Amino acid sequence: MAKTILLTGATDGIGFETSKKLVREGHNVLLHGRNENKLEQTKNELAKLGSNSQLDTFCADLSEPKDVAKLALDIIGKYSSLDVLINNAGVFKIPNPVSHNGYDKRFLVNTIAPYILTNKLLPLFNSNSRVVNLSSAAQSRVNFEALAGDHHLTDNEAYAQSKLAITMWSFHMAKRVGDAGPIIVAINPASFLGSKMVKEAYGTAGKDLSIGAEVLTRAALHSDFADSSGKYFDNDIGSWASPHPDALDDARNKALIDAIDTIVSKFEISLV
Repeated sequence: MAKTILLTGATDGIGFETSKKLVREGHNVLLHGRNENKLEQTKNELAKLGSNSQLDTFCADLSEPKDVAKLALDIIGKYSSLDVLINNAGVFKIPNPVSHNGYDKRFLVNTIAPYILTNKLLPLFNSNSRVVNLSSAAQSRVNFEALAGDHHLTDNEAYAQSKLAITMWSFHMAKRVGDAGPIIVAINPASFLGSKMVKEAYGTAGKDLSIGAEVLTRAALHSDFADSSGKYFDNDIGSWASPHPDALDDARNKALIDAIDTIVSKFEISLV
């Protein structure tokens, strides 16, 4: 049966490779990107794959929290249910990492945007739905001052901290929604895949993107991830693994959630 799947960052890298796999399997894919022209180009390319998939596009800048909230409302306005949300979009090395309102864009895109989007879309999910969050093997303790925009981080520091942060809120939210809510899982799709992000950051071609697309598709659809809520899958080793110890600390996770909620409230965004 065809699933309805929202995929952020669908126009490049792992996101585009994943969208191709999902379309070939006949699923209905909601494509997110930040550029209207590139989104339309991506939709046209996917339509050539010849399946019966329905394709829809949504444009939003994930470094702008209010854009993320509007994205969620636009989706709610068109769809009454979602089977899967894949929070794939992410940034590593960007020219100006500080937003116009003083926050670190690495945290805004990699951690806070998927948090807002997932919370706002919860009414569209049921207990069989899934939320797949892109983590990383790179994880380090979150500096809450940096999260709040009061401390500068290097690209590597910000990426590793933002990826631990999305893992932490994945674990916390999985416990909060329980059996009534969607499965929420954090995935390291594999290190040094050949995305534009990796090429720009490290100057290397990287590994085959299909490695990441394959595991994201499995996490979204296959039965071996059916009991995975609140877990971390490390595709570097091809199995479930323990994340950074902070993600296993309920108090630390709650402190992170409180810090994110404080930031979200400053943008006057309701998560209810």
